[in-house]
This record gives sequence, C-alpha cells and structure tokens, in this order.
Amino acid sequence: MYQINETIVALATPPGEGAIGVIRLSGKDAITIADKIFKGKKLANQPSHTIHFGKITDGTKDIDEVVASLYKAPKSYTGEDVVEISCHGSHYVLQQVIDLCTTNGAHIAKPGEFTQRAFLNGKMDLTQAEAVADLIASRSGAAHNAAMHNLRGGFSHELKEMREELIKFSALIELELDFSEEDVEFADRGQLYALLEQLTAVTQQLVQSFRLGNAIRNGVSVAIIGKPNAGKSTLLNALLNEERAIVSDIAGTTRDTIEETLNINGVLFRLIDTAGIREHSADVIENIGIQRSMETMKRADIVVYLFDVNTEGSTALDEQATKMQAEGIKYLLVANKTDLADAGRQQKENTIYISAKNKDNIRELKQRVYDMTVQGEIKQEGTIVTNARHYQALQEVLKSLLDIKAGMDNHLSGDLIALDIRRCLHYLGDITGQVTTEDKLDYIFSKFCIGK
Repeated sequence: MYQINETIVALATPPGEGAIGVIRLSGKDAITIADKIFKGKKLANQPSHTIHFGKITDGTKDIDEVVASLYKAPKSYTGEDVVEISCHGSHYVLQQVIDLCTTNGAHIAKPGEFTQRAFLNGKMDLTQAEAVADLIASRSGAAHNAAMHNLRGGFSHELKEMREELIKFSALIELELDFSEEDVEFADRGQLYALLEQLTAVTQQLVQSFRLGNAIRNGVSVAIIGKPNAGKSTLLNALLNEERAIVSDIAGTTRDTIEETLNINGVLFRLIDTAGIREHSADVIENIGIQRSMETMKRADIVVYLFDVNTEGSTALDEQATKMQAEGIKYLLVANKTDLADAGRQQKENTIYISAKNKDNIRELKQRVYDMTVQGEIKQEGTIVTNARHYQALQEVLKSLLDIKAGMDNHLSGDLIALDIRRCLHYLGDITGQVTTEDKLDYIFSKFCIGK
C-alpha cells in the first residue's frame, strides 16, 4: 500500500461499458487535483456533501460532461477529502479521466485501499471493514443480512463489551501484583468467575455460529447421489425449474459432476449432480465419474440420496444409510418416480417421496434440505460469524477463557491469571483491529476489489 498521505484514485464501478462510471479520488490533494481537471464551480470553495455539474478537460480538449460529488474530511467514507466523478461509462473516457488524475499527482489505488484508509482513520473497525467486502460479495438475503449486521457494528459491539469487562478485572488483578507483599485482593473473584461464565457462553455461541455462517457466505453444498437412472439429473432440473442437465433413459449419461446454485429462503445452496453409483462398469470414463461422486458425497454439507422407489429394495437402502451414518455424512433419503409406483406400496420412514419428472413434492424437498442444514429460521438480529479469521481468533478467545477459569479453580497466583487475561484480550483485539500488524492488514485488504 502507498503511504496514507498520498492521494489515490480508482474506478469505483465495475469495469466495462455502462451508462455511468464513477471515479473516486481520496487524500489531502483530492480536491486540488479535481479542480485542475474539472471545469465548473471551484470545488475547494464549495461546502461538503454537494454535487456539481461541469466538464473534465485536458487543457484545451473536453473529455466528458460529468457530475462531481464532494465530501470534505473528516465526513467522508475514508475520513479524508473525497471527490467522486460520475462520467459516462465508456472505457476510453474513464481511462482518460484516471490518466488526468495521475498526471496531476494521484496514485492508482490498490485493492481495498479506500476501505483500509477508512479503518486507519477510525471510520470503522476491522470487522466492519471486512463486512464491506462481504456485502459486495453477498449473493443471498442471508449473506446480505449478516454483512449488514457487522457493517452496522453489531459484532464489534459484542466484542467491545467483552473486552471492556475483562480489562476492568485485568487492571484490578495487575494492581494486586503491585501490593503482593500486603496480600490484598482488589478484584472480586466471585464476580470475575461469573463474568467468565457469561463470556464463555457468548463465545461458544459465536464459535458454533460459524457452521451456519460459512454456509451463508459460501453456500450449502448439496450432493445428489444415487444409482444410474434414479433420476438425479431430472431432480436437478426440477429444483432449478430449468433444463440444466441432460436427461436420458441410458444409464451412465452423467459422467461428471454438474454444479448449479439455488436460493432457498434467502440461503444459497450449491446443488451438485453426480454420476450414478454402481459397483462395476466397463467404461473407464464412467468409473472416474463414480469415483468423483464418492468424493463429492464425503465433502458435501448434505447428501440427497435419490432412489427409484420401484426398483431399489429396502435392504440395499438400509445398507447405504448405515454406510453414510458410519462415515458421519448428513443425508436425506428421497424416493423418486412415485408417479409410476404402486399406490398401495408401504412408505419408508424418514423418506421424502417425489416425482422429479412431474415436480411433485419438490417444494417440500427444498424445505427439508433447508431445515436439515440451516436448522430453523436465521435470526435477522444477532451475530453470525461468517469470517474464518474471526472464527480462528474466537477459538483462541474461548481457550483463553477456559484457561482463566481453570487457573482460578486451581488457585493459581494473580500474575499467571493476568497472563491468560492478556492473551484473551489480545485475540479479542485482533478481531477488531485494536491489535494488528501491517502485514496482516495488507493481506486482508488485498482481497478487496479495486475502488473499494
């Protein structure tokens, strides 16, 4: 990253042709640089949060008619002077304007540099900054809600409260060390233990929420598994309500995995249609597909085991279910081709009966898959951990809290308990950016898109 005192510029809208393209300038010279190329009102003399029509000119040549939005420090996204120039969305025009900005002293911004400056200037903490990237990348209602909760500071608030309570006791315990010869206690051990119980419960809840959070952020993987001609590709098409996979009566038509996404109740599900599983095949390509199906089954969040209700026997199903249970695979048995089944046929427990061809009970199947993976309605309020970095740090926080409690149970000295409290405070601060390093910041913000 460039030094924070440099003025940076980047295209803030997606590259390519469009009606509008927005170029963002931020830094101490942002307004000065804009005034050199913008012909209209002098921006330096205008109040903050105002919009002005004018032209971008290169000396004697007009480049474009634009609208300039002015935000003066510290009341801007980055906390610095910011000018956003809304141009026509021609790639040529946008590049010309960016070139004029760099000619007059601006540097091209690196990925995430605007948001990094917002963090460094105290406009947001690190969890909120990361939520900006999550919001941009959100592909479902649940991912959007989780990102907005963090962006508004919901997660930060919880961590701040935890940290402040621990700091109070840490200060008192460390004060005791200064009076160790007088054998006095400033920190109420009963209150500290009660606080540790409370913080442990909160941290455990946050750690456990990552399973759901990871699914919200990356999508729930659903492997559609079954024997050849069970109707897996037909089921995929029925779930998507479009003809995505080739359907044929010939066994082994699907040779490789096909992956598509489906939104169920605001959560993204990644549906994976696989090659049919059978014991022996003389086709080398089909055998490779079968092997990939087995690997997909083991990696999936849930397996939809589809079988032909008219041909697959109860014994074979029980064996398959036992095998999946032994391997710790979460699965759902789905009986297909009920439109061809004997109406008086006895139904198997914990099984959904469908006709993929006629789309019978497809809605019920979607709801069951949702309930088995998301486990009920996602709360609109409350923190769901979606970031792996936060999850790893919270695991360390939880370990530190348990160590503090164990130390108190074993009547360890105050200096040892204070060490464990400091470690806990370190990992809490690591999440919000109160404790961090330049290398870590560069890594985090390098994953952002350019212009944000």
